[in-house]
Amino acid sequence: MSPPPDLDFTHEPLSVILPALRTALADAGEVTFTVPDPDVGVGLYAGEAAAHGLHRPWQTWTDLADLLGAHLLTPERMGEGRVRLRFRAWADAPEPDAGGYGAGGDWARVDKLEDPVFLFTLVEALRRVNPPESGRVLALGVNRGRELDALALALRGRTPEVVGVDVDTSALAAARAQHPSGTFLELDVTTLPRPELGQFDLVLALSLLQSPGIRQDVLLAALRRHHLTPAGGFVLGYPNARYRDGLLSYGARLRNFARPDLSLLAADVTEARRGLQKAGFKVFVTGKYEVLVTAIPAGARTPGGLEL
Repeated sequence: MSPPPDLDFTHEPLSVILPALRTALADAGEVTFTVPDPDVGVGLYAGEAAAHGLHRPWQTWTDLADLLGAHLLTPERMGEGRVRLRFRAWADAPEPDAGGYGAGGDWARVDKLEDPVFLFTLVEALRRVNPPESGRVLALGVNRGRELDALALALRGRTPEVVGVDVDTSALAAARAQHPSGTFLELDVTTLPRPELGQFDLVLALSLLQSPGIRQDVLLAALRRHHLTPAGGFVLGYPNARYRDGLLSYGARLRNFARPDLSLLAADVTEARRGLQKAGFKVFVTGKYEVLVTAIPAGARTPGGLEL
């Protein structure tokens, strides 16, 4: 069977392009099409007229590929002012966390610090909390501890004492190997508070608070009352994406929903923000694929020079 002919778009609106590409992907799993070269129209907004048709920046095509569940493959130049693009549908494979979060599973392939927005906003959040040189960090749901690498980036030579907790034995073993100076404990966060853990200058909980069995309000209250120093703060992460076939796909998903639905994400972030503000914290909400809620005491000065 010969491949389907290329589609060609010049002045068509996106409302025509989107269903045409979706149909072609459904039929063949891949679609090739030519469009005005986004480089030629740099500075124009999507849909503005350019010399070779309606301009759309590269961001439009990456967002459209994500929306349609496809990879954007390497473009080809097709003469003056035109490029050929290819979308290839994601492989029909389980998400990397489908088999759990153990060190031997597909989740071990994921490195969130390779997401530039997450890396930037996490470093910014850690610098807002600004634990002291001799401070202590409690990482909840630490898994393999990969995100702890951001501490060295953010804290400029300071080496706080790190205590990480998780329920997965294999992930904790990987965390110990990665961070031999830390303490890593097999512990269910729903059993907190634990007086033997002591108090911390920073509590870090990424992609944890929406896990089954966890009541966010109860856990945050226990941490605030028993495990946080008076000058300490929180960095809380809420997933707003899923991993598919090597990519991050934007938007929190509800079970049995085909498209992203941000209602639970918005509710949980709002609840955390309001609760922390009532408890005397200054709260910042940042991020994209993972929304970060950072809380520091209301009277604390926010340090400058937060950027990586």
